[in-house]
Amino acid sequence: MDEKANQEPAPGGPPAQVERDPEDGRPTRRVRLRSALASAGAAGPPPGPSRPEFWRSPLRGPWLTAVLGIVLLFGITILFVTGLLSYTAYNPDLAAVNDQTPDKGWLGFHLFSWPTSPYWLYRVTQGVHVTLGIVLVPVLLAKLWSVIPKLFAWPPVRSAAQAVERISLLLLVGGAGFEFVTGILNVQLHYVFPGSFYTLHLYGAWVFIGAFTVHVVFRLGRAVRALRAGPRQPAPDSEEAAGLVSPRPAAPTISRRGALGMVGLGSLALFAVTAGQSVGGRWRRTALLAPHGREPGSGPNGFQINKTAASVGIRPGDIGPAWRLTVRGAGRQTDLGYDRLLALPQNDALLPIACVEGWSTPDQHWSGVRLTDLAALVGLGTRTPQVLVESVQRGGSFSSVVLSGEQVRDPRSLLAVRVNGAVISLDHGYPARVIVPGAPGVHNTKWVTRLTFGEPA
Repeated sequence: MDEKANQEPAPGGPPAQVERDPEDGRPTRRVRLRSALASAGAAGPPPGPSRPEFWRSPLRGPWLTAVLGIVLLFGITILFVTGLLSYTAYNPDLAAVNDQTPDKGWLGFHLFSWPTSPYWLYRVTQGVHVTLGIVLVPVLLAKLWSVIPKLFAWPPVRSAAQAVERISLLLLVGGAGFEFVTGILNVQLHYVFPGSFYTLHLYGAWVFIGAFTVHVVFRLGRAVRALRAGPRQPAPDSEEAAGLVSPRPAAPTISRRGALGMVGLGSLALFAVTAGQSVGGRWRRTALLAPHGREPGSGPNGFQINKTAASVGIRPGDIGPAWRLTVRGAGRQTDLGYDRLLALPQNDALLPIACVEGWSTPDQHWSGVRLTDLAALVGLGTRTPQVLVESVQRGGSFSSVVLSGEQVRDPRSLLAVRVNGAVISLDHGYPARVIVPGAPGVHNTKWVTRLTFGEPA
C-alpha cells in the first residue's frame, strides 16, 4: 500500500489514502493545512470587509484599477531610475564620506561616475524625481482605494502562488507608503526618521521595487486585458471582475472617467505648487509645498540655503582672521590665509545649486580659485587626482566629501570666495566654499578648511 497517496475519494468509492507522518501516524502538516484552508473556504468569509457585498462603490472595477496601475507603472519606473541617478551623483565608490548607507552590500551599486557636463544634469534628474513623486500621490491613493477589497480577500491563502502574490502586495503597499512619506518629509526638511534618511530611503526603495516587480509580473497581463475591454463593468462573480466589482453597488454619483479626472486635477494641483522649487527664480514663489524660512533675503546672497552656519556649529573663531586653508598632496602641504587666497588667480563660473530635496537655484555667478590651481601649489600637474574636502562645521551630515578627478579638473570647479559680485555670506560658506558643476548641493562643501589631493579618504 502506497503511504504517500493523497487522492480524493471517488463518489461512493472506498476512502482515499491520506498522507500520514510515519512516526505518529497523524496526517502530515501539508494535509492538515489543506484541510484547514478547505474548511475556511467552505465556511465562507466572516462578517465585515472580507465579504464582497461590504464594498458598495460602483466605481471599483478592473478598468479603473488598470488605468491607475499603468500610470503608476510608468511613473514609478521613472522614480526608480532617477533615484538610482541621485545615488550615483554622490559618487559612492570614492569614499565612505560620500555615502550615507553603510553595509549596503550589492544594493549599493551605482551606474557610472557622475559627470560634470551638462552642468544642470542633477538639477533636472532630482527635480523630476521629487516633483514626480509628489504628483503621483493622488494616483497612488486612488489605486490603493480601488484595490482595497483585495487586501481582505477570503480565504487569505489559496495556493503557494497566491501566497507569494499577497506577501508582495503587503510589501508593495507598505513600501510605497514608506518611500512616499519619507521622501515628502525629506523635501520638507522634517527629519523625524529613526536613522539616516539616506539609509532608510535606499533600503526601502529596494524592498518596494522588488514587491512592485513581482506585482507587475502577476498583474500586467490582466491590466492590459482590462484596458482593452474598456470601462464597462463585468459581472461581479466573473473572472474578469477580479474580485473588484461590488455585487451590491450603491447608486453612482460620478462616472469612472470623472473619478480619473478628479485624480488628474489633484496631481496637476500638486505639480503647480511643487515644480517651482526646481525651476527656481520667480517661479519659486509658486512652490507652496517647498520648505520655506531659509531664504537669506535679497541681494547677491539672496538665494536658497539648507544649512545655516549656526545650525552646524560654526563659531566666529572658525572663520575669523585665524582661518587657514590647508592644501595637501604629493607629500607636500601649504597653508593659505584669506588674503593670500584672494591674491591667487580668480576665475568665474555660472552654476546653480541643486539639492536632494528637489529645490534648485538659477545659475549664480561664482568667483574664486580653480581647484586645479590649488592642486598646483603642492606640485600636482594637469592630471589632478581626486580631493578630500573638509569643512570646519561641527554638526550635521556631509562635513566632508571626496570629489572625483574629473570633477576637480573641470575648469568651472572653484573654491569660491564671491558670488554675484559680493563676498560670500556666512550662511553660504564664508570664507570659502566649493562649487562644482553637476554635483549635489551637499557636495558643494561650505566653510572649507582643508583640501587633500590624491590620498585615500
